[in-house]
Amino acid sequence: MGLNDTPKGERIHIGILGRRNAGKSSIINAITNQNLAIVSDVKGTTTDPVSKAMELFPLGPVVIIDTPGLDDVGSLGEKRIEKAYQVLNKTDIALLILDAEYGLTDVDKELLKLIKEKNIPYIILMNKSDILSDDKKNNEFIYVSTKTGENIKELKELIAKKAPKGNEKVIVSDLINKGDKVILVIPIDKAAPKGRLILPQQQTIRDILDKGAVSIMCKEDELKNTINSLKEKPSLVITDSQAFKSVDKDTPKDIPLTSFSILFARFKGEIDVLIDGVRKIKDLDNSDTILISEGCTHHRQCGDIGSEKIPKWLKDFTGKDLKFEFSSGTEFPRDLSKYALVVHCGGCMLNEEEMKHRIKYAVDNGVNIVNYGILIAYLNGILERAVEPLGIKL
Repeated sequence: MGLNDTPKGERIHIGILGRRNAGKSSIINAITNQNLAIVSDVKGTTTDPVSKAMELFPLGPVVIIDTPGLDDVGSLGEKRIEKAYQVLNKTDIALLILDAEYGLTDVDKELLKLIKEKNIPYIILMNKSDILSDDKKNNEFIYVSTKTGENIKELKELIAKKAPKGNEKVIVSDLINKGDKVILVIPIDKAAPKGRLILPQQQTIRDILDKGAVSIMCKEDELKNTINSLKEKPSLVITDSQAFKSVDKDTPKDIPLTSFSILFARFKGEIDVLIDGVRKIKDLDNSDTILISEGCTHHRQCGDIGSEKIPKWLKDFTGKDLKFEFSSGTEFPRDLSKYALVVHCGGCMLNEEEMKHRIKYAVDNGVNIVNYGILIAYLNGILERAVEPLGIKL
């Protein structure tokens, strides 16, 4: 997978934040050498966070997020500000843009405090430095000018230095050896995208190839014949979680079994917290409301796992009259007080920073959270088997 093909969730996210007309969009255009953002002297030109995946030399694949001004006004302005603050939940590096005409304002100080509380690496830029005389500059900020190009090159190098160290975690390659055969069970139903595999499947295959192991793919109704056709038993079977029941039945007990979603619970989040969250299911009661949240947006079809299958399975398992609400994409509720449980997808489209934020936010608000794969394994009575390949004992 080349740099241009790096999944959005695996790119470093750079949040550009500051007051209206501080020059956030101009900074983006300057460091990318492209006209990616609309620049205008009119305050509030950027009305919603806008993300752009690209290459930023010398850092590599990144997502740059342009945000509305944090001093926006009115009821609509308040909503824009809230969305700008939400960007911090997925930000790996924050650039706080100050306007040389106003300096460090109370709005900027409030944002800087929040950035520090979240332990996000940050850079404070004093933009429009060309309007300041040298005697008015100090070492507290990085002075830049998109008009003259002052310190733009130095800024890009500093951003690269601020980048978090490479993610040493892997999806599955630490669980297998070179030459191993791994069977991937991939259902092809109405929800499967036509002509391609979904991102978790692609990334898992790539990780297996990097290990020097062999990927063998089949549909769930072909699993038994696939296993029997091999001279040696596979080292691992990985299934789409919604096929757990039939795959468990057709996979001999001496062959380790897990799912893509469970692997991503370890790769993107806090798997121990998610496993602990599943214990809430036995305590669910009539009229409890469950939030089912997905990190991506897609057209929901008949038989959709999030909106149809999981609610049905939970109702059947508990025998309770449960209620369900749904969120997708960047929309994750700030108020979780009404929910007895959060059920989240594997988070393949979210970066690690945002997935961990959602988990922590639920825990901090006293709400149990679990992901699709762990939930489905639990409902089918095979959670212990499904996490054992990861070295987890229940």
